[in-house]
Amino acid sequence: MPQRDVISWSTMIAGYGQNGFDEKALETFKQMQSAGVKPNSTTFVSILPSCAKMGALEQGMDIHQSITVGGFLSDTMVGNALVDMYAKCGSIDKARELFDRMPQRNVISWNAMISGYAQNGFCKDALKTFESMNHFGTYPDVLSFACVLYACSHAGLVDEGYTYFNHMSNPFCITPTIDHYVCMVDLLARAAYLEETLNFIIKMPVKPVVVVWMCFLSACRTHMNIGLGVFTATLLFDLDPKNAVTYVLLSNIYAEVGRWGEVQMVRRLMKDSGIKKTPGCSWIEGDKMIHVFCAGDRSHPQTQEIYAKLQKLAGEMKAAGYFPDSRYLLNDVEEEEKELFLCHHSEKLAIAFGIFVRTEVARKAKGYQWISWGLQVSSDW
Repeated sequence: MPQRDVISWSTMIAGYGQNGFDEKALETFKQMQSAGVKPNSTTFVSILPSCAKMGALEQGMDIHQSITVGGFLSDTMVGNALVDMYAKCGSIDKARELFDRMPQRNVISWNAMISGYAQNGFCKDALKTFESMNHFGTYPDVLSFACVLYACSHAGLVDEGYTYFNHMSNPFCITPTIDHYVCMVDLLARAAYLEETLNFIIKMPVKPVVVVWMCFLSACRTHMNIGLGVFTATLLFDLDPKNAVTYVLLSNIYAEVGRWGEVQMVRRLMKDSGIKKTPGCSWIEGDKMIHVFCAGDRSHPQTQEIYAKLQKLAGEMKAAGYFPDSRYLLNDVEEEEKELFLCHHSEKLAIAFGIFVRTEVARKAKGYQWISWGLQVSSDW
């Protein structure tokens, strides 16, 4: 394009963000600023979700500053995006502070706060915020109930979850969607009501999708119900035969009880079917840079220091009485090798890197703060 205005840049930023290219979105936002084009409210609403998804708190804080300077802080949509960004980056107190200062709040504002509390483990605060909506003249919508049911499931509040689920249709006249049924399955399954969960799934007025059965299978693994686990995995093999998670969960169920022959069989079946598990990855933000790690990663420039820090931490944890849980690894691997494998998980590499850098920065430049810890953790096999 011979000329690009704020609409051109904002469209590109939104396109990247909506299609999962969040790093590209942030890079494009920086290019826009370098080009001297001033962002508008649409730009900020487009870029903040990318910061939220990546846990890029430092960059989100810089954008917050730009919003304040540009006079967009009173814009409700921008305020909603800021609350959501801070909450998803783990800065829940800052999210609440912004939420309370908003001159106008809509149902999206309340949902962002409820979701933020639930995702950060403040489930009772999520329920209190949900109950406060009516007092301030805002009625919950479909997403509001999904957020509050999520909070109930993670707090083990089965009775409360049933109450909210039933309140959707009466008095709020909201028809539950598949997302709400997934939340209820998760709620019951986490609480170890496996038989009741199965009956709930069977009686659902909508057809159970893969995620429903996957949620149930995960609970079977957690609560070590082999019979229901194998039954559910068999269903999933028919519904979604290429999904690696089913194989991993079933393998872990067998490993938990020491049935290593079945573990080998599941992994061989997975290999013969040409199915590969996507490696788990973790990332951490510091000094406005995102550092990504995979299991056993040695590509980082400071790999030597990271592994040295991991080894030191492992020794300190053993001295404190902690030993890694190696139950899910194959029994024909030496225990020392199992421990070594577990110590090189992506999330441990990311945390070791963060601790190392924070220690070094504090030692070399007193007063500097490593202010953002944005970890996206997946379970490595």
